[in-house]
Amino acid sequence: MALNHQTQTKESQNHATIPPNNITIIPNHDHDAPNCDDEIDYLGRAQWLRAAVLGANDGLVSVASLMIGVGAVNQSARAMLVSGLAGLVAGACSMAIGEYVSVYAQYDIEMAQMKREKDDKEAAVITQEERESLPSPIQAAGASALAFASGALIPLLAGGFIRSMKIRLIVVCVVTTLALAGFGAIGAALGGASAKKSAIRVLVGGWAAMAISFGTLRLFGLALHESHFSP
Repeated sequence: MALNHQTQTKESQNHATIPPNNITIIPNHDHDAPNCDDEIDYLGRAQWLRAAVLGANDGLVSVASLMIGVGAVNQSARAMLVSGLAGLVAGACSMAIGEYVSVYAQYDIEMAQMKREKDDKEAAVITQEERESLPSPIQAAGASALAFASGALIPLLAGGFIRSMKIRLIVVCVVTTLALAGFGAIGAALGGASAKKSAIRVLVGGWAAMAISFGTLRLFGLALHESHFSP
């Protein structure tokens, strides 16, 4: 009887230590887990996004307006092609030089600020890691020139080899319009803004530039023509 009592006692203890099967363990979710949208640093994108989008838009609008303006006074396809190519080279060089000077001025200001923040004269030496964190003028200049040339190539290749003047102007306007809308939407998507508003804003600016270029040179060409044939 004592043996049976001990056996029953051990079985009851074993049953008491076994957890029930109907208990569901709920995992502890971390409420502080980062969201995918929160990890996107839109402010960090602002610097390179501004240089890339503005450079491409500048090249696109500048060369398209230049080609349309030249087409208003000269129907030759060669004249439009040469003027567009000249605008591409000159604009890319101008963008590169301007960006280099601007970023180098920012580089000097940040370097001077780092030196002022170091109180100890022995620690006034700027480390290599601190130098690498500063903006690079050469990289900024190359990126701006490349972005400008990329945008300028679109109207140049689209309409520079078409013989008919009317078709050439129409093709340049249509291709430039599509590219402007695309650049505006891409810039808004990367920056987290409204794609529709950005595309409309870029389109209105591009159309205004092309219309002003065409109208101004058209009037200038007519004035020169009348003065040339006047007695």
